[in-house]
Amino acid sequence: MREFSIVMTTCGGAGEAWSIVDALLSGRLAACIQTMPIQSHYIWEGAVQHEGETLLFIKCKAENYAEIEKTILRLHSYGVPEIIQVPIEGGFDKYLSWLGDPE
Repeated sequence: MREFSIVMTTCGGAGEAWSIVDALLSGRLAACIQTMPIQSHYIWEGAVQHEGETLLFIKCKAENYAEIEKTILRLHSYGVPEIIQVPIEGGFDKYLSWLGDPE
């Protein structure tokens, strides 16, 4: 397993996104989280959907994934939220060092 990863999730609104961000940062499960408004287009229950959402890029130690997933599921309003872990294969050494110890 790689040492660091990005976990992506989408939320239906900014309030829900902020709750997840606050829980992950205060729990020291992530070093940095970026949020951005997006438009999602997908098939749900047999119909094409178009929704505004908030996308979270959660930069973290890969070993924190299970707890991050639990936290997202506890706070998320979707029955089947997107939660995807992407390994970080490389990057700027000083930034990666900070990800490992953001204090």
